Amino acid sequence: MATVLSVSGSPSASSRTSRLLRHLDKRLAAQGHDVIPLDVRTIPAEALLGADFRHPAIVEVTELFARADGVVIGTPVYKASYSGVLKALLDLLPQYALTGKTVLPLATGGSVAHVLAIDYALRPVLNSMGADHIVQGWFTLDQHLTAQEDGSLAVAPDATEALDQVVDRFSAALGRTPLLAVAG
Repeated sequence: MATVLSVSGSPSASSRTSRLLRHLDKRLAAQGHDVIPLDVRTIPAEALLGADFRHPAIVEVTELFARADGVVIGTPVYKASYSGVLKALLDLLPQYALTGKTVLPLATGGSVAHVLAIDYALRPVLNSMGADHIVQGWFTLDQHLTAQEDGSLAVAPDATEALDQVVDRFSAALGRTPLLAVAG
């Protein structure tokens, strides 16, 4: 199947966003995809904030994006936008790093007032980076995500059903042949 890069844009080590992505990674892996998890917070701050394009960690992340057929990008919503660490990473990637990729944007937050952050803040950036297909994203309320002591995540039943559908649509979209590949 496809190689999927699963990117958590949360700055927190105990993030519900990161746990949600790792939870969804299991569904994608069960569908036969090779899933590569990436937590942006683990990239050295001096590389991200210093815009060091030649830093080995940035070079490695750029290569991961290049190898991926699909990218899941998850972020907590802060002040009606995606996280600063995710912004720092996206700024360091090549302008068209998402060309030929299918992308699934996900967000978590404390209020439904932030639900439009995916479409008004994140989607335009992903679009400008050349994503071939951005599937319908999904916003999950923090109250529907409960961190377990073992590091796993319990997802409320209503949210589970919606997330499963979103992930399945993303997975199905990965199987489609991009028009550019057919023309070439």
